[in-house]
Amino acid sequence: MKLVRVVGIGAGGAEGMTFEAREALDACDLIVGYTEYIRLVEPLFPGKPTLATPMMREVERCRMALDRAQEGQSVCMVCSGDAGVYGMASPMLELAEEYPEVDIEVVAGVTAAQSGSAVLGAALSHDFACVSLSDLLTPWELIERRLVAVAQADFCLALYNPRSKKRAGHLARAAQVLIDAGKPASCVCGWVRNIGREGQESSLTTLEGLKTLDADMFTTVYVGNDRTRVVRGKMVTPRGYRQIVE
Repeated sequence: MKLVRVVGIGAGGAEGMTFEAREALDACDLIVGYTEYIRLVEPLFPGKPTLATPMMREVERCRMALDRAQEGQSVCMVCSGDAGVYGMASPMLELAEEYPEVDIEVVAGVTAAQSGSAVLGAALSHDFACVSLSDLLTPWELIERRLVAVAQADFCLALYNPRSKKRAGHLARAAQVLIDAGKPASCVCGWVRNIGREGQESSLTTLEGLKTLDADMFTTVYVGNDRTRVVRGKMVTPRGYRQIVE
């Protein structure tokens, strides 16, 4: 069988991978991925052949994986977090139409939203949304509309790709959009950098505080809803169980 598995590796360390992900990577002939993700998995599978491309060459990376599978190799395409959440599952499945003999399987992983929420406490314990602040593939006007909708519906929110050198002001702009749409500036927020990796950092702040946060592409930012609060130093969004009991 000609096969590519698109594997979510979680944060990248062994502890954050599912058993299914570890088994897929152990069994394959070749691991393909973004340079940084290959660097993370190589120590776990010494001697395993790898192919890597830098950022912005995602389609090329997918074709490399599909071509090798077409030739008969069992291939894993790795992504951080979950392959279906801002990952490579979508482009792989789109391109697979050109490779009818190659099967595609998606192996779920633990998303940054989930693992970062656990670091902070229970940031996403009620209804939540995920929004990427990268306008490389999505117009900023559409991102703003989504942020307004999230604020008006009072969802908790996980923000991906909050800031980069070219997008230094995006997080501050997003915070102001949320405030203008009705979220209080004092809303409990938090952030985690390098989730599950060496140098992990995290802290709590407010929506106003996000405007000056020195975030980067390895930071995931969390915005609470109107009931989110700080409990013993943790960001907690109540689910409502105590309301029923008491």
